[in-house]
Amino acid sequence: MESVKKPIYVELYEQFKSMIVEGKYEEDQKLPSKRKLSADLKISPLTVEAAYQQLIAEGYVYSIEKSGYFVSKRVEVILGVKESKVKIEHHQKDKKDDYLYEFNTNVVDTSLFPNSTWAKLSREVLSENHHEMLNITHPEGMSELRVEIARYLELYRGMHVDPSQIIIGSGSSSLIGLLVEILGRKESYAMENPGYSKIYHLFKGNDVHLSLIGLDEMGIRVDKLIESNANIVHITPSHQFPTGVVMPIQRRNELLNWANEKDNRYIIEDDYDSEFRFQGKPIPALQGLDYNDKVIYMNTFTKTLAPSFRMGYMVLPRQLISIYNKIKGYHGCTVPNFEQYIMYKFMKGGYFERHVNRMKNHYRQKIELIIKIVDKYPKIKMKGYESGLHFLMEVDSNISEENMISDARSNKIRVTGLTSYIQEDSININKALVIGYSGISIDKLEQAMNLLIQSILN
Repeated sequence: MESVKKPIYVELYEQFKSMIVEGKYEEDQKLPSKRKLSADLKISPLTVEAAYQQLIAEGYVYSIEKSGYFVSKRVEVILGVKESKVKIEHHQKDKKDDYLYEFNTNVVDTSLFPNSTWAKLSREVLSENHHEMLNITHPEGMSELRVEIARYLELYRGMHVDPSQIIIGSGSSSLIGLLVEILGRKESYAMENPGYSKIYHLFKGNDVHLSLIGLDEMGIRVDKLIESNANIVHITPSHQFPTGVVMPIQRRNELLNWANEKDNRYIIEDDYDSEFRFQGKPIPALQGLDYNDKVIYMNTFTKTLAPSFRMGYMVLPRQLISIYNKIKGYHGCTVPNFEQYIMYKFMKGGYFERHVNRMKNHYRQKIELIIKIVDKYPKIKMKGYESGLHFLMEVDSNISEENMISDARSNKIRVTGLTSYIQEDSININKALVIGYSGISIDKLEQAMNLLIQSILN
C-alpha cells in the first residue's frame, strides 16, 4: 500500500514546529518572511501562509501586522520527580464456555423476544416517524408512550396516574440519580438488606446518607426503619430481591403510615418483576393503596423484554412534579426517540400484553418443572417461587454456602449465594442459594437443576 504524500505546507509546518519545540528558535524571535521563504524554497507564498497560520492556531507563533511572524512564549511542562507508574489490574471475565449452566438473575429467555414484530415496528417508525424520531423530545419522554404506560398501569397494576406524572429514563441508574436530585442529597435514605447491590451503589454514588434495614417474614422491618431516622426508603414489596418475600397488606399499611407521619417522607416502590405472578391474582402495587401521594413507583422493561433494553420509568407523586418541572430544563431524556416510538407502537398495538402473557406461561412451565424436580430431594426447600424469575433454595445440610457455590462451580455451574446480597456485612442470615432460572432453556432445565442439586448434596 502506497503512503500518502503530505502537502508541502504540512511538511513546512512540522519543520518549524520541531525547531521551536527543540529551542532552535528563541522566544519572540522573528521568523523568515513569507516572500523570502517562498523564494528560497521555490514554493508559493500561499503555501508558506498556510503553514504559518497552522502554527498560529496551535499557539507556537504570533503575528504583528506589517512586522511579520514571531515565536510565542514557551511554557515548559513540569515533570514529576520520578515516573509514576499506576498498575492497572485486568480482570479476566469467565468465558461463557467455562459454565454449562448459569443460574443468573439478570437475564431472560431470549428465545421469547418478538423479533419479527419488533423488526416490523422498527421499519414503520423509520418510514412514518423519521422526522419526529430525529428531533428532541420532552425531557420526561415521549407523550404518546407515557399515555400507553399510564393505561397499562391502570389495567394491570391498579394504579390511577396521569401521564404527566410519568418520567421515562434509561433504567434505574438515570432514574435514581434524578430522584436524588428531586428529593435532595441532604435527606436520609434507606434500603432493604439483603437487597439489590446496584441500588446500594447508586445511592452511595450519589453521595447520600444510606441506612440498611433488615427483613423479617413480611419484608422490610418498619421498627428498624423508624430507628434509622431515614425519610426515603427503597423497597421491592411485590417480590423482594433477593429473598422473594411478598409484602402482605399489614406491612404495606405500616409503611404507608410511616410515610404519612412527615411531609418529606417517601417510599420508592421498585416493581421490577411484578408481571410474573404464577399463583393467584397479581399483587396490587403499593402505589395503588397510597391516597396521600407518598409512593414513587418505578419499573423497567428489563424483565419483560431484555436486560439490554435500557428503558424504565417512574411515577412521581403530584407534589414532586413541580420540583421536577423546575429542573427538567437542563435534563434530556436518556432514551433514544427511536426506541420510544417502537415501544409506543408495541404497547398501542397490544403486542406488549400478548408478549407478557406468552412469557408468563413459558416461565410458569419452567417453575412447575423445577418444583417437580425439587420434590424428589427432601433436603431441598424452595422459597419465594410464587412470583418473579428467581427463588431461594435452602439446603438442609452442614455444608456452607461458600462450599455449595464452589461445588457447583466444579461441575461447571454458576450460582450465587444469599450472603452476596448483604451490604457492608452488617447482618447474619441463613445460608441459601439464589436461583435465577429465566436464562436456561426449558429443554435443559431439568438436567441443570439435577446437576446443581447433586453437586451440593454429594
